[in-house]
Amino acid sequence: MKSGMLFRTSALAVVLAGAFASTVQAQEAAADREIEEIVVTAQKREQSLQDVPIVVTTVSGELLQDAGVKDIRDLTVLTPGLTVTSTSNETIVTARVRGVGTVGDNPGLESSVGVVIDGVYRPRNGVSFGDLGQVSRIEVLKGPQGTLFGKNTSAGVINVITAGPTKDFQAEAEATYGNFDQMGVTGSVSGPISDKVSARLFAGTRQRDGYQDIIVGPGPRTKTRDNDQNFYTVRGQLEVEATDDVNIRFIADYTKRDENCCVGTQLFVGQAANSRGNLINAVRPGSLDLTSTPFDRQGYANRATSQDVEDMGLSGELNWNLGNGMRLTAITAVRNWRSETGQDSDFTAADLVYRPADGSNFVEFGQFSQELRLAGEGLDGKLNWLVGGFYAKEDLKTRSVFKYGTDYYAYFAGRVLGGVPALIGLTPGTVLQNGAGSDDRYKQEGETFALFTNNSLQITEQLELTVGLRFTRDEKSLRSQYSTTGSTCDQGEAAFGTLAGLLGQPTASTIVGGLCLNAQNNDFDALGRYTQKNTEKEFSGTAKLAYRWNPDVMTYASYSRGYKAGGFNLDREQAIVVTAAGPNFTADADTGFKGEFVDSYELGAKTSWLDRTLLLNVAAFYQKFTDFQLNTFVGTAFVVETLPKVVSKGVDLDFIYLPPIDGLTLQGGVTYAETEIGKFAAADLINPTRFNSLRRLPGARLSFAPLWSASLAGTYEREVGNGLKFKANLSGKFTSSYNTGSDLHPSKLQDEMVLVNGRIGLGSEDERWIVELWSNNLFDKDYVQVGFNGPFQVDENNDAVSVYDAFLGAPRTYGVTLRLKY
Repeated sequence: MKSGMLFRTSALAVVLAGAFASTVQAQEAAADREIEEIVVTAQKREQSLQDVPIVVTTVSGELLQDAGVKDIRDLTVLTPGLTVTSTSNETIVTARVRGVGTVGDNPGLESSVGVVIDGVYRPRNGVSFGDLGQVSRIEVLKGPQGTLFGKNTSAGVINVITAGPTKDFQAEAEATYGNFDQMGVTGSVSGPISDKVSARLFAGTRQRDGYQDIIVGPGPRTKTRDNDQNFYTVRGQLEVEATDDVNIRFIADYTKRDENCCVGTQLFVGQAANSRGNLINAVRPGSLDLTSTPFDRQGYANRATSQDVEDMGLSGELNWNLGNGMRLTAITAVRNWRSETGQDSDFTAADLVYRPADGSNFVEFGQFSQELRLAGEGLDGKLNWLVGGFYAKEDLKTRSVFKYGTDYYAYFAGRVLGGVPALIGLTPGTVLQNGAGSDDRYKQEGETFALFTNNSLQITEQLELTVGLRFTRDEKSLRSQYSTTGSTCDQGEAAFGTLAGLLGQPTASTIVGGLCLNAQNNDFDALGRYTQKNTEKEFSGTAKLAYRWNPDVMTYASYSRGYKAGGFNLDREQAIVVTAAGPNFTADADTGFKGEFVDSYELGAKTSWLDRTLLLNVAAFYQKFTDFQLNTFVGTAFVVETLPKVVSKGVDLDFIYLPPIDGLTLQGGVTYAETEIGKFAAADLINPTRFNSLRRLPGARLSFAPLWSASLAGTYEREVGNGLKFKANLSGKFTSSYNTGSDLHPSKLQDEMVLVNGRIGLGSEDERWIVELWSNNLFDKDYVQVGFNGPFQVDENNDAVSVYDAFLGAPRTYGVTLRLKY
């Protein structure tokens, strides 16, 4: 680790300890302090964290509140080895564990990190993005968890357990005001309805102005701010104790978002006289920033970036104690999620390309899932066994509308050498008219059926063997229908000979390639309503051997096999055939890709020290992914490739510590992960012609895979007299440098950084009220979430003429919160 990294990490530790210790005498001790047992459900049954042979970072609801965590993206500040980013709108979210994840821009790819909320899995990370409300705890499980959690968990699981109904009456309320005119109000009531029925109702709303200034150019956009917030959410729960042995819990939730996000900023602009940036500004002066200064938070967009999201669901969970130590669990859920988004797709104030904000451009998931589990004990308590089945039906509908604006023809003509379009009849008004483009519809139906078992046998009082196995059958059927208006590809291909004679074959090939970009090729229309099908039958599983040396030390060794289903790229894919007459760009009807597999090995230890005031858990891991699913944006379309091998190896460490200062708690961890792509050649790819776009990848570190990440959270509370209590929290996350672009272009590198959230509060000793001052990104650190190729603005072989853009992380926010509790 560089000395700078060590300094920043050490400095954060000193700040956390010193900020709170200064309020008490240094030698004050609390001999009766002890970390209470932490219960997790990582193996679908309640166990002590220290008994589970899995790397689990668990965060309590109280710490989530103290650290300002409202959604899974905020969770990264408390979890080493976890990265969560969003891109062109806030429904496109990608979670990564140990540097491994699946880019969320393409709904055809399932997630590598599964998100489960109250026992119900969410089909994509973006579907799970939203205010989590009142949470009991979150468990982040690292490494493949497919045996018990299913096929989309090859890198890990984020398991969210919300707060349930209570037996006594409780009421809570919260009001927040902050910079960017941020306002939020939430409230909940919980308690008994009768002797056997209790309920909880939570509701909340949050609004915030955007933190990005927008130059709108000629419009029609009028909003001059972006990245705002405006949503409301409601969650109701009903718990019924039908009998002493039967418990039923119903949950219904609804969320509505009406927001504007996200405009990319110029990260790098080539300075050549014929750069794409200069060409755009020649067409429409002042349409983008040529200075490569993204953190002035100045964006350019003449089209709307609205996001209208509706998420709703209903679930029921039955737990039935059958006697003889057996328990039946059934979880049934129905969910629907729809996102309608608009986009200024060139991220400039020129009117080049866009996705309309009229509701026609959308993604919708409908989901039904059913899980049954039967668990019990045997052999006088030495055997814990579990068998189960899982079924899910997923209906995915999406319409991808991509249109040319009024300035596209002029930009295109300038990009392909001035008067050349007129030589082949591509004159203004005949092609690439305003409103022309592509309008593609996809309907994918998927069914998953699985049988699984997970069993733990206590061989001796100290030695335990756990073996699990899962069989999964995954079936997908995709129907695609393409529509193209204003196509230029046929004209370009026909004119190749003329262009080659005038300009030479290399220049002619470049021009025809520009005329035959995916959205400009009407060969796709000839496919009609094209159907693809894919069925996979796969086994995954695990074997773990744990040895408890004494009450404070347990060590384990484990092997896990994970699986992520194959599927279809929900974007246009082209094949290029080069003939004597020139290149022929044809629609590639087969957009399928194979399933992804991982073999994972871990050696770990769960330990407690200092009279159980310190929990210290550590694990070394080695994960080998084969047929790794890579989704990358090449500047004109998303392409999906399967990389032969990706290896992630390193060490995870987590701790909770109660130092000898009454009221102070420290929690944190460190992850060191070398996540590297194996060597590969063009012949190893689904489409060898894509190798040039991916040429930096062989043997390199995967994008979003920092070598080091470390988190540390300190919470201090103390009674200060007059019936008052002081409380403070400081939470920080250190991340070493990593590349934020899936093609690993050097302009997309994010330097090492430390992000810190802080909160101080004063309230009553009985916790009936508290007023808090808070700040997220306390030191206003500038950082890039995702770097990407400027759409239609990149020459992969010439950075001097190219434009690279970025979606930025949030700036410093701060405010005041009042909490009331009854």
